[in-house]
Amino acid sequence: MQSAPNLPVMWNLSLRGSSSKVQILNLKHRKTHALHCLRSEGNAEFENSQENIGLNSVTKEAKHKDIWNLFREAQQNIFILNKKRLAAVEELEKLKKEKDELLERINQLEAESSQTVTKKADESSLLWKLLLRIDSMVINGLIGVEEASSMRNLVREHQVKLSEFPLDVLQQGDAQVLAELRRFPTKGRNGLHVIHICTEMAPLVSVGPLASYITGLSCALQGKGYLVEVILPKYSTLDLEEIEGLREIEADAYSYFDGQLHANRIWNGVVSGIGVTLIQPLYYVSMFSRDKVYGYPDDIDRFAYFSRASLDYIAKYGKQPDVLHIHNWQTAIVGPLFWDVFANQGLEDTRVLLTCQEFDSKCLVPPEKLELCGLDPTSLHHLDRLQDNTNPQVVNILKGGIVYSNKVVVMPSSDSEGRALHHPGLEPTLAVHKEKLFFAPFGLDNSTWDPSRDVYLPENYSVEDIRGKSICKVELQRQLGLVEDASTTIVGCVFSEISDVDLESLKSLVRNTENNDVQFVIMLMNEDQMISRKVETIEDEIEGRSLKVVTEETEGFSHLVFAGSDIMLCMNFHDPVLQVPLKALRYGTIPIQVNRKTAGFSDSTFGNMPLRQALDLIKKNTRLWNLKIMEAMEKDLCCDIHVSAYISIKNM
Repeated sequence: MQSAPNLPVMWNLSLRGSSSKVQILNLKHRKTHALHCLRSEGNAEFENSQENIGLNSVTKEAKHKDIWNLFREAQQNIFILNKKRLAAVEELEKLKKEKDELLERINQLEAESSQTVTKKADESSLLWKLLLRIDSMVINGLIGVEEASSMRNLVREHQVKLSEFPLDVLQQGDAQVLAELRRFPTKGRNGLHVIHICTEMAPLVSVGPLASYITGLSCALQGKGYLVEVILPKYSTLDLEEIEGLREIEADAYSYFDGQLHANRIWNGVVSGIGVTLIQPLYYVSMFSRDKVYGYPDDIDRFAYFSRASLDYIAKYGKQPDVLHIHNWQTAIVGPLFWDVFANQGLEDTRVLLTCQEFDSKCLVPPEKLELCGLDPTSLHHLDRLQDNTNPQVVNILKGGIVYSNKVVVMPSSDSEGRALHHPGLEPTLAVHKEKLFFAPFGLDNSTWDPSRDVYLPENYSVEDIRGKSICKVELQRQLGLVEDASTTIVGCVFSEISDVDLESLKSLVRNTENNDVQFVIMLMNEDQMISRKVETIEDEIEGRSLKVVTEETEGFSHLVFAGSDIMLCMNFHDPVLQVPLKALRYGTIPIQVNRKTAGFSDSTFGNMPLRQALDLIKKNTRLWNLKIMEAMEKDLCCDIHVSAYISIKNM
């Protein structure tokens, strides 16, 4: 047995054991509580975590859905844009194709037009090359006058198919050309054959208005089916580069002068589609080897020689024109020469037409001068023939042309400043022969004044397509600072001089124009400062009108004024210098005379229409106005009057 002293220890141990249990229980309880707390906190955190995960999942899903929607919307937009882009590309390709087709059509039309023009030019050139080669054959003695006449008839009527004529043959001698021509059957001829015997022709030699008149009229007549040729002196100053196919004929042609026969060298070629023959004196070499065309003391002798040589050439080599057209005093002597010497030399059916553009005192000479070219002074020095009306001691060459011509075309004359001239000493003769007279304006130079090819216009136009005229109007308004409106009527006025009376008449016309929808453009073609100041006062004196005064001419601006205007006020219908009425008609613009004391052209489309009537017609009857415009643009008053004169000659 253990001793008693060991019990307290055991008790202590027991007590200590119980305490430990309690501690253990407490620890367990605390552990349980801690675990519970941890579990609770863990559950809360877990739940919170799960909630956050759920929320994040919803947010992400929403965002994903939004992104997908945006993606699908973007895809749809891209699809639509691609579709539109493809449609735009397709439309551009279609437009490009249409543009290419249009350009191709334009090029085709231009090529056809060019080919047509070239073909016409080539045919005209070939026609004259053949005709002039026939002249060469006669001069060289290869054929007689009768055969030459029938060959000319054959060629000029185009019974020979010119396009089939072998061009290489033309490069050979006259014998080869003759052999080729003889292959074609001869047929009769129709139409009129006109030969101009003159001293100027543009662009070969140009001193005054005669040069452009000859070329313009010849081209216009040939366009109407006439056969027209020109005979000129071979001046040393001629621009020979302008002559196509210039040939010098080897054999000489002889003509009479001052009691003897003299040799002449003949040259021929084609100018602007017109056959041209040049006569070069071999004995009187100096006659046309001078610096100037006119202005020498022996001018009468020079042009008398040329006139006689021209007639000798025509008669001797079988030419049988319907009309010999002579011009001014320089070739007026052809009239008496023809009827007194040549009419019975195979020219019985030929008639003579004289054009008077000037009435110059230089044509007054002693009667003895007539003998130089083979005329009889005794028979011609009479009042009813060549004797001058004011000075009986001399003869008047121009008077002889009037008396001996079948018809006379009088054209308005002017001095260097544009003032009209009278007919000094010839009024009695013109009165006696008034039944012969035709009055015509000067012809225009088609190469310069043609709206279908005018280089000074922003847009060309023609009778077939007149739309370009409206573009010209707007451009004129723009350059002058006027209101730009193609529907506004523009009244132009172009002049080089103006009298005080005409100036007041012009101001009155502007002031009294009731229609406010009118613009006035006044243009002075004169550098005289005094006249400029006088004209510039119009703007100051007239208020409340759309009016511009132009006193400084820039290159080509007058062309724009003619093209852009609807109406053109004219100081004078008979205007040989500026030719305002003719230019107006050519550009589809009504010519109206400022001072209507005298009538305009008798056959003008617009007659003697006043300004107010013209303005009313534009506004109230546009269709009729346009018809008149197109009719006017097709007119060639100068050519039409000459055609009337030619026809009247043939009907005599």
